[in-house]
Amino acid sequence: MKTIHVVAAIIIRDHKVFATQRGYGEFKDGWEFPGGKVEPGEAPQDALKREIREELATEIEVGNYIDTIEHDYPAFHLSMECYACSVVSGKLELLEHENAIWLSKETLRTVSWLPADISILDKIERLL
Repeated sequence: MKTIHVVAAIIIRDHKVFATQRGYGEFKDGWEFPGGKVEPGEAPQDALKREIREELATEIEVGNYIDTIEHDYPAFHLSMECYACSVVSGKLELLEHENAIWLSKETLRTVSWLPADISILDKIERLL
């Protein structure tokens, strides 16, 4: 099975975490933490900064590593490195996603998360 290596930004501000809703592809309308694929030879932190710049027109600071989620989808295996992040500049403008929301500990589980992203929610609750 093909493995896809991605990174995810866990952007936290004021005890809330930023989530985005996919606007395209097989998992359209599912909620996820923003990020994307790591290119060959690219450091995960650099990939995360690049992806957030491309998807949200925002510069972030990549902080502590949180966890790596391993999840089998029907067509591929996803390996997703998750990092705590903060906004340095920009307004989190949606360039690829159809919606976004700031979620508190109490509202974290009120959206329809993609299966891989569900796996990190317990750890995120502890960060909020």
